[in-house]
Amino acid sequence: MIAEFWTEWGTDITEAFWQTLLMTGISLAISILIGLPLGILLVMTRKGGQAENRVFYSIVNTIINIIRSIPFIILLFLLLPLTRALIGTTIGVEGVILPLVVYTAPYIARLMESALLEVNKGVIEAYESMGISTSKIIWSVILREARSTMILGLTIATIGLIGATAMAGLVGAGGLGDLAYQYGHLRFEPVVMYVVIIILIILVQAMQTLGNVLARRLRKD
Repeated sequence: MIAEFWTEWGTDITEAFWQTLLMTGISLAISILIGLPLGILLVMTRKGGQAENRVFYSIVNTIINIIRSIPFIILLFLLLPLTRALIGTTIGVEGVILPLVVYTAPYIARLMESALLEVNKGVIEAYESMGISTSKIIWSVILREARSTMILGLTIATIGLIGATAMAGLVGAGGLGDLAYQYGHLRFEPVVMYVVIIILIILVQAMQTLGNVLARRLRKD
């Protein structure tokens, strides 16, 4: 029975799995490049920060809160015209990267802000008293001290991103979500739905385990 199922659906499931990994990987990489600097800027420009700027902080903080208030499925449809204008398509992997990044980058920025704020202020003040530049303190002290918490935050963001890629299947983005929707729901193939769910559970568990192990090792260094 399993052999027959895999013969019929194996190619589709494998392709959908790699599409999900591709969407997750590309979107996560771009989101980190945007979210990490934003998180640092939020910490630096907040009240009492090394580069306090209440106007900048208020603007960025408000934008992040607004974007995070919009459910992904609504954000996905809201950004369809912009995606079509910039990318030229709203379907397939390339058609969903922009909405995924817009959804994930602010979330990562907030997670990075929380992680960086957990760093002991006494440690930072000690380095500042020695006349070390702010940039060196950020890269050599704050980020190093917060790296374990940052990894856990990125793990949470990655898992959320995987869930978002599944919802993106509603607009034909491909991936496991699209497979489950097109065949498991619309064409009444419940076994396909169950297999997709099992794969997603395994993928999320693997990501969480990997994040926990990496964070634990960084905490010991």
